[in-house]
Parts: sequence; C-alpha cells; structure tokens
Amino acid sequence: MGSPTRPELAGTHGMVASTHWLASAAGMAVLEDDGNAFDAAVAAGFVLQVVEPHLNGPGGELPALFATPGGPVRALCGQGPVPAGATVEHFRDELGLELIPGSGLLPATVPGAWDAWLLLLRDYGTKSLDEVLRFAIGYARDGFPVVPRLSETIATVREMFRVRWPSSARLWLRDGAAPGAGTRLRNPVLARTWQRLLREGNAAGGDRRDRIDAARRAWSRGFVAEAVDRFARGPVADSSGRSHAGVLTGQDMADYSATYEEPVTLRTSGDGRLAKFGAWCQGPVLLQQLRLLERLPVEYRDGIATAETVHHAVEAAKLAFADREAHYGDSADPGVLSELLGADYTAARRELIGENAAETLRPGSTAGHTPRLPEYVSEERGAGLPPDPSGVGLGEPTVSPNGDSKGDTVHLDVVDRWGNMVSATPSGGWLQSSPVIEELGFCLGTRAQMCWLREGLPNSLVPGRRPRSTLSPSLFTRGDEPVLAFGTPGGDQQDQWQLCFWLAHVHGGLDLQAAIDAPAWHTTAFPASFYPRGWQPRRVLAESRLGEATFERLRRRGHEVTDAGPWALGRLAAVGRDPETGMLRGAANARGAQGYAAGR
Repeated sequence: MGSPTRPELAGTHGMVASTHWLASAAGMAVLEDDGNAFDAAVAAGFVLQVVEPHLNGPGGELPALFATPGGPVRALCGQGPVPAGATVEHFRDELGLELIPGSGLLPATVPGAWDAWLLLLRDYGTKSLDEVLRFAIGYARDGFPVVPRLSETIATVREMFRVRWPSSARLWLRDGAAPGAGTRLRNPVLARTWQRLLREGNAAGGDRRDRIDAARRAWSRGFVAEAVDRFARGPVADSSGRSHAGVLTGQDMADYSATYEEPVTLRTSGDGRLAKFGAWCQGPVLLQQLRLLERLPVEYRDGIATAETVHHAVEAAKLAFADREAHYGDSADPGVLSELLGADYTAARRELIGENAAETLRPGSTAGHTPRLPEYVSEERGAGLPPDPSGVGLGEPTVSPNGDSKGDTVHLDVVDRWGNMVSATPSGGWLQSSPVIEELGFCLGTRAQMCWLREGLPNSLVPGRRPRSTLSPSLFTRGDEPVLAFGTPGGDQQDQWQLCFWLAHVHGGLDLQAAIDAPAWHTTAFPASFYPRGWQPRRVLAESRLGEATFERLRRRGHEVTDAGPWALGRLAAVGRDPETGMLRGAANARGAQGYAAGR
C-alpha cells in the first residue's frame, strides 16, 4: 500500500516498536522482505501470542487503528462479543453471582484476535498467511526464552494449575515448578494448531485472499470451534470459589467476524487529530482528559512534570473515568460522545477541578444523558478495595494465585516506508485466566468480567454486545497523513499512561523515547474494570523520579501518594513519520528491559 511518489529515505524499510524484542524483530524481518506495515503488524502480533502468553494469546482479542497516506484512520475491531448464553438471568439469578468471575470459563467472550489479524492481512497486506505466521510457529515449536514476568506469573498460579487446572500444569510447569527466567519454553501443540489452520486454508485453493478466508473459516466453523465447544461444557474452578461450565459455544464462534468501524477523533491543534475507538471501549477517556486540560497549566521542567501538572492530570482523569463508568459501553447511546466532548460540557466539568484532590466519583450529566451506575458502584461496595488482584496497583503483572488478572496486555506499532501506520493493543487469552484447551494449546479469554450484572446500563451483560474494554491504541494524523502511533498495556492505566506520554511529548517538547522514559503516574480513584472491581478514591501512584518535593506538594493537596519506584509504570511503544521528509522514528519502553524498537 502507499504511493512511491511520497517522500521516503533511500534504503528505508520501516519501523516496528513493541513490548517484546522478538515481535519487533519479526515485524522488521517482514518489512525488509518488502512487506508493508500490515504484513509486519500481523507477524509481530502472532509472535506476541507466543512469547508473552501471560499477556495475550490466540483466544484473546485485538483492537487496532490504522491509516494509509491520504486515507482516513480506520478501526479494526477484533473484540468478540458476549456469547448468546451469557445473560444476566443466568449469571445473577441461576448462579447467584454479583460480579462476573475474573477467571475460568464463565467470563469468556468470542475469541476475536485470529479473525481480526487475518482480516487485516487479507484486505491491506501483501503477504500470504504462511509468510507472516512462520515466525510465531517457529517460536512455539522450537522454543523461546522465558522473560522474568512470565516466570513470575506462572509461579503465582502454580498451585492452582497443579490442583485445579491440570491441562495448564502440563503445558506451563516443569517438574511442578515454573520455568525459570531465561530458560526455553515451547508450545508445540499451538504450533500444530496453526499449521493445521494453514493446511486447511491452503487446501481451499484460489488466490491469497481465498486462502486467508478459508483459514478464517477453519477457525470459526471448523476444528478450533469444535474443540472450544467441547471444552467449555466442562465445569472448572474460577475466582468465585466455585466451579462453573462456560456458556461459549461453537455457534457463537461461527456467528462472529471481525469488523471495521469509524474511530472518534479529537482536533488537537491546527489540522492535527488524535483517533481512538468509540464508546464501546475506554479509549475516549484520553480525549476527554485532553479536552479538560486544554485551558489548565501543563508545565515540564527538565523533562519532568510539575506537581501542578500532575494534580491537574489526576483530577482530569477522575472526571473522565467517572464518565466512563456512567456513559460508556456497547449499549451506549451513539450520540453520547459528542456531548461528553462538547465545549460546554467540558467547560462545566473543568470547573470541578479545584486546588485539592476530589474524594468522590463524579460522573456528569449531559443535555441528553444522565449517569447510570450499577449499585455496586453507587453504593460504593468496592471503595477502599485494592483495585487489582495483587493489591499493588502498578498495572502489570497483576495476578492473584486464583488467576484473576488486571491489565495484562501487549502493544505494537508499525510504520512502513510508504507511510502506512498501525497501532494495535492485543490482549486476553492469558495463560493464568482460563485452563488450557489441551488439543489446541491455548486458553479462552475472560473479557466479559468487565460487564455488569444489572440490566439497562451502557455496559450491562447483553448477549451479542462487546464488554467495555480497556484496550486503547492511539493514532495521530496531520491533514490526511498518519504521523504518530502509540499505546501501552496496563488495563485502566492505559489512557492515563498515554496521557503522561502525550503531555511529555507535546507540552514538554520531549522526543518519543524521552517522552516514554519521563516519570509517569496514575490514579486508582474509579472502579477497576477487572474483578473484584475495587477503587481507592484519593490514591495516586507515581514514579519516584518525579521527586520527593513533588510528592509532598501532591500530599498537601490531599492526594494519597504511593512511590511506585523509579521505573515502574507503563510499557509504552511508539512510532512516528514526518510526511515532509519521510523520516521515521520509533521508541520503546525501557522499564523491564523487554520492549524494543527497530528500524532500517
């Protein structure tokens, strides 16, 4: 894709940034083999499913934003919906649940990542499925090095695997223990699953597009769907403390296909626009935060945000995320975002940002929409509870011994020499969230835990609707040219850490790498999206590099500040392109020494 008449540097192939070096290397290899950004993104995305299985997997989901020079930003939605049998009546009345469990089979949505990646490859890529999938198959078959967080995650859930989820124990444990960091881990069953999908796709004949569509059908209507249907019928232990069978069926998978949709955009300055997914996910909270901060001081000194900047950002986050709880969801009124981002509504909300930390959840009322909250939130049943299973609140990894997870995700960005750009935040299907389907080599996702078991809410559990996801890639354009793609894992923190990056880059004047490296922060002052959905109204976690003097100024304003350590928050990646010169840029997170940006 793209036009050869557009500026490009001699010998340039593109840039890939992701949360794991092997994924970035695979994407770069595809670019160097004359693939475009879409080919490279698919190759990198499948590698991430292998090498970061605690953060995403084949049974998970995929939201991606992408653009071609001269064309609009498009949104690829690979978030599968709630199954037909997942009703409030079944969960609440028949099973007696107040919240949807965070692990097991009950919270499974339709796996969407496979279909979404293949749809993107079919419509915008140039390579065959064999060419882009070979990297992931190789790492699954021959092995890959275990990163420390993967080892730590498996160790945390080791006893649950051993006692309750034996299929997971057989795949992920070695002599009853977690594989050590740096050791080799293999998943040959997953490699065989992918190889069979390739064989069935290729056997259909036809051109490249026909073979990709056949591989999509082999997943959704063939042996994968049949195996999922059989496995979901058996009860397994989950975080409710009981065992439940799932409700996902092969028919649910057959009825699903990934879709393209129009993103919501915010004009920032001149002809610049920042694109996010719509109100079915949390993405617009970044746009709301930026609107609220438009007329408030944002200042950086020596590359570090001032206490006043952090205070304003935290208070803007509280207001935007309160609106997320009351107004966002797949059942939301289509017109609600235009009101929430409107000038009059934003100005009224901005007046609520005072000198001191707010202590209550304050969703707003627009001309056409009044806040609707579940009793669990309005009665503050989760207030004061740790916002994540670990009780730490740092974002990742946040895993409890019973498999509850919060914010476990990956991210990748790609730009090629023609100016095509992709930003993707795959997630779900975490190894700790659900037992391994032994004949396939992967587990199901648990995204339905984000829905509420109350009727009439924007984010109620409704068959066929998508959960109000935290997954939130970003793409910025100037005029009709894609300029910047960025994002991060981190659950509820994603659009707070992206705000830190944006402020440091745009207002602090830092380049992409320096903006990623700049000290970050976030608040836990709103209900977590993940079971058990707690929140702590005045808590702020911040990296110590902000400085003790800044911490003290924030505490004097009423914030309960926790020092998260010097390098603890965010796993951002970013790529950029200057349309005038063709110059490419990329950056990746230094925290954890795992993310990598590569270009040539």
